[in-house]
Amino acid sequence: MATLGVNIDHVATIRQARQGIEPDPVWAAALAELAGADGLTIHLREDRRHIQDRDLALLMQSAAVPVNLEVACAAEVVAIACRERPHQVTLVPERREEVTTEGGLDVVGNHQAVAATIDRLHEAGIRVSLFIDADQAQIDASAKLQVDGVELHTGPYAHAFANGDAQEAFDRLARCGSHALAAGLRLHAGHGLNYRNVSPVAALPSMSELNIGHSIISRAVFVGMDAAVREMKRLIVGANG
Repeated sequence: MATLGVNIDHVATIRQARQGIEPDPVWAAALAELAGADGLTIHLREDRRHIQDRDLALLMQSAAVPVNLEVACAAEVVAIACRERPHQVTLVPERREEVTTEGGLDVVGNHQAVAATIDRLHEAGIRVSLFIDADQAQIDASAKLQVDGVELHTGPYAHAFANGDAQEAFDRLARCGSHALAAGLRLHAGHGLNYRNVSPVAALPSMSELNIGHSIISRAVFVGMDAAVREMKRLIVGANG
């Protein structure tokens, strides 16, 4: 059954709007953990637009569940990852002008840089996942780099679901999920997943990890973090019978 990694970036986004101290994303992480989150995800961006170095350091001291740190293949943030040693690092693409991550990492076109980053993280004893589009060529390239897992970008599926025509996008996820498993990779998924569209993805064979942030934090604004996390967890468990 897929585990739930709760992404707390958007709590930090609210805090940074005032450049203050509240709401504290580390506090939000503790509440998510108490509500049943199996893991916690944060993205330490190069421009520090939301999560700060302090957040990662405190989270590594306080979290009782695995921490999944998203970073770009950039020397500064990779060095921080090696110092803090989270359970997992997920390598993601990053552009300063984007509102959120807009696509998967191009492993095929950036083989050398990605390979060097994976080697550095593995040497630090950190498991590595790559956030990639649902594309078999990207999966094959990831497997050749002996990465531990891949996180399939579910944004196109989420957009198609919202438009009422998700079958083609879902079938692509299913095919690529099977391809990743056949290549010996752990299967993760995330981006745009919410309370309406998560069940089919959670039910994919051997889905290992779902990383969900925006929809949970959005729901938590109205019902609280505890209820928001528990509801998502129920949907994931229910999708697996």
